[in-house]
Amino acid sequence: MVRYSTLALALLLGSAARLEAFQSVVRSTFRQISTVSSSSLPAVSKKDSYVVTLLPGDGIGPEITAATKIVLEALCEKCGFTLELREALIGGAAIDAANDPFPQESLDQCLNSDSVLLACIGGYKWDNNPRDLRPESGLLKMRKEMGLFANLRPAKVLPQLLDASTLKREVVEGVDVMVVRELTGDVYFGTPKGIDIIDGQRVGYNNMIYSESEIDRIARVAGDVASKRGSKLCSVDKANVLDVSQLWRDVVTDVINKDFPSVELSHMYVDNAAMQLIRWPKQFDTIVCGNIFGDILSDEASMLVGSLGMLPSASIGESGPGVFEPCHGSAPDIAGQDKANPLAMILSAAMMLQYDLDRAEEAKMLEDAVEAVLDQKLRTPDIKQDNDGCKLVGCREMGEAVASVIMAMEEIKV
Repeated sequence: MVRYSTLALALLLGSAARLEAFQSVVRSTFRQISTVSSSSLPAVSKKDSYVVTLLPGDGIGPEITAATKIVLEALCEKCGFTLELREALIGGAAIDAANDPFPQESLDQCLNSDSVLLACIGGYKWDNNPRDLRPESGLLKMRKEMGLFANLRPAKVLPQLLDASTLKREVVEGVDVMVVRELTGDVYFGTPKGIDIIDGQRVGYNNMIYSESEIDRIARVAGDVASKRGSKLCSVDKANVLDVSQLWRDVVTDVINKDFPSVELSHMYVDNAAMQLIRWPKQFDTIVCGNIFGDILSDEASMLVGSLGMLPSASIGESGPGVFEPCHGSAPDIAGQDKANPLAMILSAAMMLQYDLDRAEEAKMLEDAVEAVLDQKLRTPDIKQDNDGCKLVGCREMGEAVASVIMAMEEIKV
């Protein structure tokens, strides 16, 4: 006998029963979601000592983590504060050690930290595992259990790397875009979902779904971020086709107009936004979008700068620690060869200092140090161009170079 999911049964029932069954699922899904009124990004109060969980993960993760630790140790020595760095397991490494891509022990440690710094996960070794034993499942679990609903991904083109982009210099010069992506809803988490047998054939389905409160809280984060940047916010949706996008547009418009009157709000369909990011990226300052559109557009925006090895990100919630990680993958093909670029993770640490640890001055020091080593014409393989006159360096040497620059900087005046 074939067993049907709620949605499969609804498809086979009459229209009234179908509507009632589906609405029951929707009510159940959002019963626990409350409206968020805060419009500021969370951070612990500035203090002399912090506990930070490090998640080295897989592939090149341990290498870029080691290089970033060198930089953070120099920063702490220079600026007179302490980071207690505690490592935990996630991804393939956690599967191998504990048969779980994100063990409860790792979750507990993250929740009891001031912040979390993640390297990268995944690799060919685990690609054929069951879904619940894939590294990516650990990442999704972490986001859900820690309530990390907002992902911030800056794409800033540094003048030292203009020629590393595949786009023309005049197109990318001066680009500085922040993508704010909703991270715990949409089609990735919506229910009902699954694969069922209907009328003798397999039918796969996922539910693109958002509640008003979920949209409200990501709109507030986007409004807050935009107000501290260029005060321009573009909300991306597909409201001409999708009902859920029409709700998205309505709620975003209401939140920004009422609570962020200084922010200039515009709307753009996702297909046009994908094209405009390549045609004229400088028209954008801050972009806000749902989970699946943000997943695609933030990766597209990242390539404006020429290398994923230069791009940090932050995932934050309403309270508790955030997770800060480079945008690139685990690159298992170069793991253990000292070829990885640690700068994205170092810049992720800068975002951690800014958004979680209330140390904006130190965050700026890290960013300035990264630009300084690029001015010194040091390049890892991913950003090295033929005949550019730059020196090719490895992962550890790049980290040591950033640390040296920090130690040579003037101390912060408190």
